[in-house]
Amino acid sequence: MRKIRILRWNLNCAATSVLLTASLGAVLAQQGVTAPGGPPMGYKPVPDFFQLPVDFSFGMVSAIAIGPQGKIYVLNRGAHPLVEFDANGKFLRSLCEEGVFMMPHGIRVDREGNIWTVDVASHMVIKINQKGNVLKVLGRRGEAGTNKLRFNRPADIAVAESGDFYVADGYGNSRVVKFDRDGNYLLEWGKKGTGPGEFNIVHAVVVDNRGRVYVGDRENYRVQVFDESGKFIAQWSNVGSPWGLDITADRQHILLADGYNNRVVKLNMEGQIVGVQGGPGRAIGEFIHAHAIAAAASGDFYVAEIENWRAQKFTRK
Repeated sequence: MRKIRILRWNLNCAATSVLLTASLGAVLAQQGVTAPGGPPMGYKPVPDFFQLPVDFSFGMVSAIAIGPQGKIYVLNRGAHPLVEFDANGKFLRSLCEEGVFMMPHGIRVDREGNIWTVDVASHMVIKINQKGNVLKVLGRRGEAGTNKLRFNRPADIAVAESGDFYVADGYGNSRVVKFDRDGNYLLEWGKKGTGPGEFNIVHAVVVDNRGRVYVGDRENYRVQVFDESGKFIAQWSNVGSPWGLDITADRQHILLADGYNNRVVKLNMEGQIVGVQGGPGRAIGEFIHAHAIAAAASGDFYVAEIENWRAQKFTRK
């Protein structure tokens, strides 16, 4: 094990934000392909849920994940990029300081409590334990590639119950790469395109307890379903643009962060829309570019917003 090295972060978040967010009107005009509606999910946002210290603030929030004892991990592009909260939203600690990431993008927590982070700009996947020690690094900082040892702007990661994991190598390589629990390369599939098994930005990936892999094919506005060997099974079109995906605790539904349409969509395991939550805006309960989503064991869920620089909790209570 080795401690995370503190490196200088050479990315100007403020400048990036200006480029991405010229105005609210421009953002709301950038809608995706209109997807069908559905019945309201009936959840309520919880105002001011995350209790940050007075000297802390989020940057652009790119991802969120649930860990042991319901702990919540928020990944953002601010001075404290990886922040841990308890199940009640109380701040616990900052795991990594400014400079560890270049542009943090995705986060998941495995069954053992290890935290997997994906950095889109450094082309790296980093596995961190609960003590904050780095256990594994895949890819090489600042070096994009197309082989099994390099990524090109990866976006997300999914860890199966077996410990095998899948990397959405998403912006540059348009592929999914599978590794065993020790980080040994197993296989990959995908290329740029619109056909079955082809992708236009592999932005999200989750795996169910049957080993089926659900891939958010963002710019093709669909979710594609594969077996654990990468064999194409089905595609779910007309559901919106899948920026983020997670499977509910009962394993009966998938929650989809529809980034272009500024909403959350609840799907059954056949890809049918059974509920919709939210709409465009900056008010509590609204979204601008919902980027990632995390389903809690309680049935609550959390949404990371890249544009509104926040994470929101939604509950039925």
